[in-house]
Amino acid sequence: MQLTETHRPTLDQALDAIRTRAYWSPHPEHPKAYGESAPADGLAAFEALRGARFELDQPGTDGWTGGEVSPYGQELGIEYPHPDVDVLLPAMRAGMSAWREAGPETRALVCLEILARISARTHEFAHAVMHTSGQAFMMAFQAGGPHAQDRGLEAVAYAYAEQTRTPAAADWSKPQGKRDPLELRKTFTTAGRGISLLIGCNTFPTWNGYPGLFASLATGNPVLVKPHPRAVLPLALTVRVAREVLAEAGFDPNLVCLAVERPGEGIAKTLAVRPEIKIIDYTGSTAFGDWLEDNARQAQVYTEKAGVNTVVVDSTDDYKGMLSNLAFSLSLYSGQMCTTPQNLLIPRDGITTDAGAKTYDEVVADLAASVSGLLGDDARANALLGALVNPDVKARLEAAAGLGEVALASREVANPDFPGAVVRTPVIVKLDGARKLWEGADADAAFLSECFGPVAFAVAVDSTTEGLELLRRTVRDKGAMTVGAYTTSADTEKAVEEVCLDESAQLSLNLTGGVYVNQTAAFSDFHGSGGNPAANAALCDGAFVSNRFRVVEVRRQA
Repeated sequence: MQLTETHRPTLDQALDAIRTRAYWSPHPEHPKAYGESAPADGLAAFEALRGARFELDQPGTDGWTGGEVSPYGQELGIEYPHPDVDVLLPAMRAGMSAWREAGPETRALVCLEILARISARTHEFAHAVMHTSGQAFMMAFQAGGPHAQDRGLEAVAYAYAEQTRTPAAADWSKPQGKRDPLELRKTFTTAGRGISLLIGCNTFPTWNGYPGLFASLATGNPVLVKPHPRAVLPLALTVRVAREVLAEAGFDPNLVCLAVERPGEGIAKTLAVRPEIKIIDYTGSTAFGDWLEDNARQAQVYTEKAGVNTVVVDSTDDYKGMLSNLAFSLSLYSGQMCTTPQNLLIPRDGITTDAGAKTYDEVVADLAASVSGLLGDDARANALLGALVNPDVKARLEAAAGLGEVALASREVANPDFPGAVVRTPVIVKLDGARKLWEGADADAAFLSECFGPVAFAVAVDSTTEGLELLRRTVRDKGAMTVGAYTTSADTEKAVEEVCLDESAQLSLNLTGGVYVNQTAAFSDFHGSGGNPAANAALCDGAFVSNRFRVVEVRRQA
């Protein structure tokens, strides 16, 4: 494999991108960029996977399991190998020595070859993501394809940069006056910690999965991929590609393996505390994330959990643009993103805008109208909303309407292509954010908990100052992946920024165009910060990769 000629220029560009933070992506976002036959070929490849066994030829298979049902209504009918972990884990460790000896550059280039082959099959992966996550096709194509691949490449770039910070060898000479100097030859080898466990999520199996997978693999660790039982296929395809590339490059394919659980088995808990597991990457509920952090003591645990994302609305010089931007952010993928805004903090006396003063009620009504306008056409609504990923989201959506005055009721949208899809527009609920409602340990209001799905709370506050106090408490106590703010005041802007700096929350100010608070760009934006309860790591930074390996020194007398 001509890895250096093929992929070293891409690695160098990625290294430059994480230094400059400028826009860059080697993976095309537009479906037409993949060739005229790619759409039909990708769909055919996906359909060929349905109703069949997904062969992997990995050791320790003791049976078959499956049961994925698309949020669009069809059963996938795919069976996956079920692992005997007592056989599989030792087999995974067997290839570590050769993988370590390969060094950071070779590992990085092998990872880039894996990503390149995944990229070539982006249409196939898009259908797999769509029919396991409920994302609409274009979002599944972009977020599940090029954007996920970018995040994987970003992790490889950070891994390479951190591993090469220390030279591979050094000559050491300490003067001894009139005597001969003390001289040593020192070598420094980056060594992986051990088997890395990736616990996949239902909503973004590749986008959330690739950073940890490639960060661990590039730093010398075998990776065991445990997908969410409702979203196995995208990560199973990833494992298959990785194993093919590793074998062709002369490495043990068992450096990447798949662990699919039987219904109700809960294999993640079993695996998480195995002594062989030294790294864990997890995206999902706070309850299980907290359990991992408390119980998987033998492992370095990276978690992305729940948060309460907040937008402070103080004032704007582009009222129409603000409403349009917020409406899109609330609607995209039915709010089933860890970055979707939930709480909109609006002064009860209203805000100043370029369209004149607007009361709290007017702002909420105008936002409801903007969402309704955006989603008024069912075809466009389906393209933006996708489908609800599971019944729990639908239940939360329906319960939210009983929490306060409904400013915008959720409506059912029919999908003519997939009659079994559950598609719902967002609900906007008006709530009172007066301090008396949220002060005290046992007086938490509804808006102080995450309500994952197409639910937004328009929270009336006495003032922007009170809104900032509520923002601070929310981020500190509940966490936030994103914070947004709209203001024309330099003082208010500074105050919002101060809160986010204090509480380690990523902030977007005055977004009124085609960039949204719930979208981040690899190589430039940090996803999460690792500094508040929503996540203990950021995607991607040096800290995300540097604790996945150790530098082992060997000293020799010169």
